[in-house]
Amino acid sequence: MPYSIAFRPAALRALESLPQPTRRRVRAAIDTLAYHPLPPGVKKLRVPQGWFRIRIGDYRVVYDVQHAHLVVLVVRVGHRREVYR
Repeated sequence: MPYSIAFRPAALRALESLPQPTRRRVRAAIDTLAYHPLPPGVKKLRVPQGWFRIRIGDYRVVYDVQHAHLVVLVVRVGHRREVYR
């Protein structure tokens, strides 16, 4: 059973503000998280505990996986120099 994808409002706004070709690439990567929430190349972040990040070129998606509820919560989307601030 696939996980459902949920967005924090700020992450959804950041995704919508990306240029169209980049937005499509990032959105495709987020959609694959529904079937593979921990794909190859995923990194677990030290702070806060339990968050992960995937890399899409110069952009990053920071997310939390809630296995008990089968939900992938997208916390942040942005350029690599801004997403960790």
